[in-house]
Amino acid sequence: MTIAPTAWLAARQPVPPAALAARLTDALGARANEPTADLVEVLLCAGEALLSRLLSEGRTDRQTALDLLAADAFVTYAFEAASDEPALVTERAQRAMAQISHLAVAADL
Repeated sequence: MTIAPTAWLAARQPVPPAALAARLTDALGARANEPTADLVEVLLCAGEALLSRLLSEGRTDRQTALDLLAADAFVTYAFEAASDEPALVTERAQRAMAQISHLAVAADL
């Protein structure tokens, strides 16, 4: 199935708060309305990129709470989307954990 990330996110229930929905769309950038066959990867990459930027800038305080929440939401939504292909969930989870854990090493946490 090919779908734009914003179209898929808009169909989620419950609907995220407006500020979070706007932040998710903003963080997706040019990919927000670009149809994709690999929604899981797009969402995981968006969450990883957002978290990577925050960690590299040393910004994990209250002022970045919405960005941290958005990064978490991207990963959560990625696995919601991944549930459409249960046979791949374990592989995707292992890859996501490896990629995200490397962010802490890169940020020297």
